Amino acid sequence: MSTPELERIADPSPPTRPTIPRSWRPLILRLHFYAGILIAPFILIATISGGLYAVAPTIEQLMYRDYLHVDAAGAAAPVSDQIRAAQAERPDLTVAAVRPAADPGDTTRVMFTDPTLGESKRLAVFVDPATAMTIGELPVYGSSGALPVRSWISELHRHLHLGEPGRLYSELAASWLWVIALGGVFLWFERYRRNPDRARLFTFDRRSKGRNRSLNWHGVAGIWIAVGLIFLSATGLTWSTYAGKNVSDLRAAMSWTTPTVTKTIGSSGAATAGDHSGHDGHSMDMSTDASTADFNVGRIDSVLDIAAANGIDGAVEASIPAAEDAAFVVAQTRQPWVMSNDSISIDGSTGAVVDISRFSDWPLAAKLSAWGIQLHMGTLFGVANQLALLALAVALASVIVRGYMMWWKRRPTRASGLSAGRPPLRGGIRRISPVSAVVLAVVAGAVGWFVPLLGLSLVAFLAVDVVLGSISRARTRAAVVHDSQHESELV
Repeated sequence: MSTPELERIADPSPPTRPTIPRSWRPLILRLHFYAGILIAPFILIATISGGLYAVAPTIEQLMYRDYLHVDAAGAAAPVSDQIRAAQAERPDLTVAAVRPAADPGDTTRVMFTDPTLGESKRLAVFVDPATAMTIGELPVYGSSGALPVRSWISELHRHLHLGEPGRLYSELAASWLWVIALGGVFLWFERYRRNPDRARLFTFDRRSKGRNRSLNWHGVAGIWIAVGLIFLSATGLTWSTYAGKNVSDLRAAMSWTTPTVTKTIGSSGAATAGDHSGHDGHSMDMSTDASTADFNVGRIDSVLDIAAANGIDGAVEASIPAAEDAAFVVAQTRQPWVMSNDSISIDGSTGAVVDISRFSDWPLAAKLSAWGIQLHMGTLFGVANQLALLALAVALASVIVRGYMMWWKRRPTRASGLSAGRPPLRGGIRRISPVSAVVLAVVAGAVGWFVPLLGLSLVAFLAVDVVLGSISRARTRAAVVHDSQHESELV
């Protein structure tokens, strides 16, 4: 008997189980795979509609040029005369606000409260400033004053024209986008962590073929756009239904809300904007007094002069008060390459300044929120902003398509029931340390509470995965038992 055999007999202890190397890769790979298969369709829809939404401001300028611009001819008539011309066109409605022409060749928008248009919508009558003659009318949406085509694209992107239930799709996409992006970045860096050719992290390998070609494009393009995807996810969640409410509550608790001017004469202290301040939504008081609003039209020119004397000029929107104790509010509208927007409230009867809000005095979080929303909407840096968002949308769509191409190339080649290709192996949670597993559970619970659709869908993924794993193990045990019985019969 050989020496190794004698040593084995002398040591009766059972053989030790081989140590499993610690790694996050199997767990993240499995999550990235299933999230890509099941959530990517929602992200793709949001990507396509978001690409359209990004260039909607330019489409709007082209489609409605005859409403937005006129041949400049002479000095502009008083704004009060322009409003009265619009009132003559729509005597059945109550005037609510006016956006005077900011530059020669622009038209003036006179906004009317029209309950038939729905929430956050008003009717705009466009007036030639030089002649004080009306040009036409269109419904406008939100604080951005979006015209019909941009409103239609915006509603497509937000809820697919399905109303509140449809918003779940966009929130689900935004909730998972940052998770998938970060997971993809980790997996791609992990793939090249020990590879001396680090340039392959960021450059497309034109020599690759087949599935490797799709994988290479999927990884390289994903790395380049990852930061943009995380930005879109974060800003998109701020006006989602459930996560958006949590964001608003957090901002209120941290005193990060967006300040607004006091609108009531005799009150003191600045108010704060609600959850959707700065978004396409526009809070409007539909209970108006037409006679008071008509009387205040005559005061609008002096109010605009007072606002200009306080540095609030250029492209502005001035509200027309419809209550005796309400102040005029003049606010600078958000324009490309304009990084700050001030507002002022004025007592129309005395000309006294009731309140003033300077963008420079806003909390940093409120400034970042305003800039982020404009950047997401494609209005902060004009056409350059829109083209960048469009390029991001095209790149993301290509990454999703390449991901499905990889899945298709790994699909089962014969009938095997319901299957999503060959998924990564289970057991990834056992490849990380117990401490890491506890920390992961705590973080996932906190994130899932703050972003509810992410949490609920993650729980659903885990439940389905556990069920499928149990079924697979049961089938394997049944097959083993059957084979054993068959061998016994043969013996």
